[in-house]
Amino acid sequence: MEVLSSRTILRPRDYDAALEFYGTTLGLAIAREYPGGTVFFAGQGLIEIAAHGASDEPTHFAGALWLQVRDVYDAEAELVLAGVEIVREAKQEPWGLHELWIADPDGIPVVLVQIPPDHPIRRDTR
Repeated sequence: MEVLSSRTILRPRDYDAALEFYGTTLGLAIAREYPGGTVFFAGQGLIEIAAHGASDEPTHFAGALWLQVRDVYDAEAELVLAGVEIVREAKQEPWGLHELWIADPDGIPVVLVQIPPDHPIRRDTR
């Protein structure tokens, strides 16, 4: 199998609130819009907010969105000024990454990550 591209599709309870959060609060650029949906650039990936395909049954997204940022502490300051609730303050984790946890309007965890220059993720281990 050859994967050519990928995206995460979210079907929020409140489409407009999700658009506001991902587009305005997080400042993600729009990659594509179509009737009933908006796709945002998210680094090398895409996040699609779909107003269609949801069921009346409550769902739970057991994962998290992981978004790498240049400076997690600057991001935290911007989000606090924008009135975003911080779930877990920015700090360096025992595994070396600097992480900040917030949540989207549906409670989906969004992890903002800063990778230090000396972290193994940045080093070519081949």
